[in-house]
Formats: sequence, structure tokens, C-alpha cells
Amino acid sequence: MRRLLVMAAVICLCTVAGASTASALPQQSPQSAHADIANAQGQKIGSATIHPSDGGVRIDVQVSQLAPGAHGIHIHAVGKCEGPAFASAGGHFNPTSKKHGKDNPEGPHGGDLQNIEVGADGTGKASLSDPSVTLGNGLNSLFHEGGTALVIHEKADDYKTDPAGNSGARIACGVIQTGAQ
Repeated sequence: MRRLLVMAAVICLCTVAGASTASALPQQSPQSAHADIANAQGQKIGSATIHPSDGGVRIDVQVSQLAPGAHGIHIHAVGKCEGPAFASAGGHFNPTSKKHGKDNPEGPHGGDLQNIEVGADGTGKASLSDPSVTLGNGLNSLFHEGGTALVIHEKADDYKTDPAGNSGARIACGVIQTGAQ
């Protein structure tokens, strides 16, 4: 009986040690992410898929029901999209404390992207690159505590004026989530 108790204790300790070792291993980075983009009324008007690319990410965006012209689009620091103004998404994702815009000598924010062009029919499609963020672990991860969101603005981003490139009000938002749609 004593031998059985000792063996059971050894098996139990090995199982606990194995479980704690497994949880200490780094988590695997997601291979993709997505966002369902909604307007101020909460209607889905588009989507985005995000994949690792050249040390950063590639964001493929499709939208509809927007005013024709160029619109600023940025990654924001909080994964919340409460309309109608989407202030819940916080400011731009900026883990390195830079100024706004690719044309700003003190920029860009990690979440600054190129404008998206919307046609006369209200639809737009773009493939955007962001070398300053990652789907993996670390400071530049889109999956930090609190999450991130993709926000579309009413006007074009001028790529230099802090804090948001004079791109106007937030008109659409989608929380960035792991996995493909």
C-alpha cells in the first residue's frame, strides 16, 4: 500500500510539473486576424483581414456605404467600438510614443496607415502595409491587453498633423480579433 501511495505521489508531481512547464512556454502567434467594420448605426459595412508580412502586417480592407473620396484609416489603441463616435477605441496605437504621420519627422505612430479610397458607388478596397506592428508578442503586438481596433475617419489623413492627420470624425470601427473571418 505504501509503495502505491509513493508511486501515486510521483505521478501527481510529474503531472503538475508538466502542466506548469507547458503553461510557461511562449504562446504561439496567431497566423491571421480580422475585424468586422461597422458604421455609427452599428451596421456592418465592411471587413478587414490581417496577416504577417515583411516584419509587420498586411491589412486587406473592403468597405461599402461610405462617402466617395479618401478616408484616413488607423489602428487605435483600445479594442472597443462603441458608436456613434467610437471614442471608446482610444487614440492611435502608438507603443513607441511617436508623432502622427509618415511625413512627420517625429513619426509615425504604430497604427498610422495609408488612406483608403472610396469610389463613387460608396465602396472601397485596399491592401495596406504596417511595418510597425505585429500579430506576435511584444510591445508592438496588436493583441496587447485591452486589444486594438481599426477606425475609418470621415476625411483623408494628411500624414503629418498630430494627433490624427486632420482626418475628421470617426465614422466606422472594427475590433481586431484573432483568426480569419
